[in-house]
Amino acid sequence: MTIAIDKVRTGQQIRLLMEKRGVTVRDVKNALSLACVQSVYHWLDGQSMPTLDNLYALSDLLKVPMDMLVCGNRRYDPNKNIPEGAERLFRYYRLIQECMAA
Repeated sequence: MTIAIDKVRTGQQIRLLMEKRGVTVRDVKNALSLACVQSVYHWLDGQSMPTLDNLYALSDLLKVPMDMLVCGNRRYDPNKNIPEGAERLFRYYRLIQECMAA
């Protein structure tokens, strides 16, 4: 299986996080110094993806890690290569993901 980003699901995730934070498309445009709001609408509709710089800035604006913005087909195995003592941190991370998805 080839690992790929799902642009549609990523757009839906960004839209959901924007709604939860009360952030508008115009807020994103201004915070990221974009020329027009059309870029943001393209992200939300799954037509395109934000650049890495814009993902970084968007994660700061929405107060989430970048990997919570991007959705793909990669399956995360929480038991693989976990450093000693990090199990508790990963439990919290999974709980936060579940709360954000609800």
